[in-house]
Amino acid sequence: MAARCCGCSVRCCCWLLVLTLVALAVTATVVFIRYKNGGQVFPLPGVPDPKYAEALAVALQFFQVQKSGKLVKNEIPWRGDSALDDGRDAKLDLSKGMYDAGDHMKFGFTLAFTGTMLSWSVLEYGAAMRAANQHDAAMDALAWIMDFLLNAHPSDDVLYIQVIFLIINLHSNHLDRLSPFSTQSQMHDEIATLNQNQSILKVYLCDLLVIDQVGDPKADHKCWERPETMSENRPLTKITTKSPGSDVAAETAAAMAAASLVYKPINGTYSSTLVDHAERLFAFADKYRGAYTRTFPELSAYYNSTTYQDELLWAASWLYHATGNHSYLSYATGKNGEEYADLGNPRYFSWDDKRAGTEVLLSRVRFFAADGSDVEQDEGLGSYKETADAVMCILLPESDTAAFRTEGGLLYVAEWNSLQHPVASAFLAIVYSDYMSTSGKTELTCSGKSFTASDLRKFAKSQADYVLGDNPMKLSYLVGFGDSYPQQVHHRGASIPADVDTGCDGQEWLKSPKPNPNVAMGALVGGPFKNDSFIDNRENVRQNEATTYNSALIVGLLSGLVSSSTVAQSLS
Repeated sequence: MAARCCGCSVRCCCWLLVLTLVALAVTATVVFIRYKNGGQVFPLPGVPDPKYAEALAVALQFFQVQKSGKLVKNEIPWRGDSALDDGRDAKLDLSKGMYDAGDHMKFGFTLAFTGTMLSWSVLEYGAAMRAANQHDAAMDALAWIMDFLLNAHPSDDVLYIQVIFLIINLHSNHLDRLSPFSTQSQMHDEIATLNQNQSILKVYLCDLLVIDQVGDPKADHKCWERPETMSENRPLTKITTKSPGSDVAAETAAAMAAASLVYKPINGTYSSTLVDHAERLFAFADKYRGAYTRTFPELSAYYNSTTYQDELLWAASWLYHATGNHSYLSYATGKNGEEYADLGNPRYFSWDDKRAGTEVLLSRVRFFAADGSDVEQDEGLGSYKETADAVMCILLPESDTAAFRTEGGLLYVAEWNSLQHPVASAFLAIVYSDYMSTSGKTELTCSGKSFTASDLRKFAKSQADYVLGDNPMKLSYLVGFGDSYPQQVHHRGASIPADVDTGCDGQEWLKSPKPNPNVAMGALVGGPFKNDSFIDNRENVRQNEATTYNSALIVGLLSGLVSSSTVAQSLS
């Protein structure tokens, strides 16, 4: 009996020793982090939050729903191969990439933004994605996008920015608007060579895009079919030295630079290729300046770029992180920053306006600069940081400069696709809060009031929770998450049974009062109106259409919330 007690005592002593060593290790870690962060303590990353981990898994599925081309390991039962010939007219393989929304268009501008944001999310929250078993899904989506963008840049001064087919009504009274044909007779001659007997034709023109009935939703919905059954040719639009598009080129450069950082530790060759293309595209965008919707005014009906200067600053910032070349930092903080950044005036982050994102990204440099270093004392960089602070202040509901939000608590900026701005803003807030916590610079002052990193995280969480069902409609705006979510998402593929070939005439499925036969898993729909109301109707485009770039934003936000906090790591 005594021997057994002695053995028990030895084992107990061993366990006590192990627990003591673990406690000492944890204490040492906390002390180290306190030292590294000016004595400030913040929560260590913990077990993934099951709600946000589940939502992240759902959100990432929409990238699979939106894939174009020859699908690999397809897990969406109602999706199949599509658009396999995209780019053939230019002897390029543009079959990959993703459809923009509920249509079959590929817009390079928003697709590149999707790639940039997905890369940023992986860079900041890759560890959280791994903890939630979603890192592979994010990387799969990113590769599908980047392969397309690389192929769309066949030479230094050429970038293919769009794949689309449209319908032209020859009986229109607006033929004078169908440039870039020099005359109406030239246009008629071109059309006549295609088909002399039809009054309504599909016109396929490489490098030129002709649109009638700009902004008319009936024209946009003229063809309602599944992407798998498309038989129409699909024209390409490209920017060149004579037809510039600095915004698209610079956003693509930003996407490639950001992605190069993601791939740097796992595929150095691919990372170098991305950096090479990014630098050449940035040089092209900067030298041949102009907004793509000024070059192709017809495209403003889809994604009208208000300016290209913000994309130049955004791309330069990402290239600085990707290359370490201080000339890119000087580009953003010097004369160009003074002229184009509109520093001191906080703005909302979106596919069109990258200034708030640039301010947060460059604040990262300022947060972690060594005391007394040239970077730490850079006045231009300081102005970016001050403006980023102002952006955070308009997001905090208790701040004197707080922006408008609905009674349900949603930051509300625009009626069309109303969830884009609050989700994008919440992503910036969660990133900024982690920069604050990790750097130890934990106080944010808004008009004399002090706020903390926890306040920013609380705001970000409130927006995510609203999206996931904590709203007056008790509806999850993320399709497939929760018990109640939109059933009639404006999405061609989701609305038509997989075994039906409608040709171009599937309007009955657009107008059907029944739920979609296929669930567009992970789709983040446009969102509620100002009064928190939502109408689940397939023809309600402004509220019920999902976009691929919205998915990148919600993936970033949810990844940031999976863990209780994240220690910001070096991007390079």
